[in-house]
Amino acid sequence: MTVNLEVSEGVGTIRLNRPPMNALDVATQDRLRELAEEAARRDDVRAVVLYGGEKLFAAGADIKEMQAMDHAAMIVRGRALQESFTAVARIPKPVVAAVTGYALGGGCELALCADFRIAGDNAKLGQPEILLGLIPGAGGTQRLARLVGPSKAKDLIFTGRQVKADEALAMGLVDQVVPAAEVYERAHAWAARLAQGPAIALRAAKESIDTGLEADIDTGLAVERNWFAGLFATEDRERGMRSFVEEGPGKAKFL
Repeated sequence: MTVNLEVSEGVGTIRLNRPPMNALDVATQDRLRELAEEAARRDDVRAVVLYGGEKLFAAGADIKEMQAMDHAAMIVRGRALQESFTAVARIPKPVVAAVTGYALGGGCELALCADFRIAGDNAKLGQPEILLGLIPGAGGTQRLARLVGPSKAKDLIFTGRQVKADEALAMGLVDQVVPAAEVYERAHAWAARLAQGPAIALRAAKESIDTGLEADIDTGLAVERNWFAGLFATEDRERGMRSFVEEGPGKAKFL
């Protein structure tokens, strides 16, 4: 399989496995969607790591496959491509991308679907589609601009240039830079810590933030208000508040 899902300590690792460059061909895109949907519904998966391996994350789309597609074919495929990445973005659990080496084009767009990005000091990220006479087609024009702001997004998309880890950190494209050999370990630790948290509250927080970014503030506040009230019906809320009163803050166990 070109993408695998492995579960350990409540963390599901979605691992790209299409050497040498993890090119995101149609089969890989479809498999990615299947596993994102599986991770979303499995109770034993409470957080997710996106990982491409020790050498690189993903160098982009399969250009040879794409070159053979005409306009009519891409009208059909373009929606499926976006839906595959959107399935990752909508996993209702914390998701961290562990980025080593190249994360270009579709690889960068996949990293943008995560809630948090930990990059190795050898990472290079970018949206080079303009160099092919194209634009990003898997959400890059939308997610990148929302993450780093429109001017920085336009710089990367208009020029197609690659940025190293330190510049990516400075512009907010990644959230941490660590030695390349430690990327997966750090990402798994981040996910494992959140896997111990209150699953429904984490889902509520993610949905409230993500929905609010796409809507006006009144709509976002309504979503927040509804989730906030709804969490008072959960066992995790009862356990969390009881632990706070009886033991002090930060000691509740939610599993």
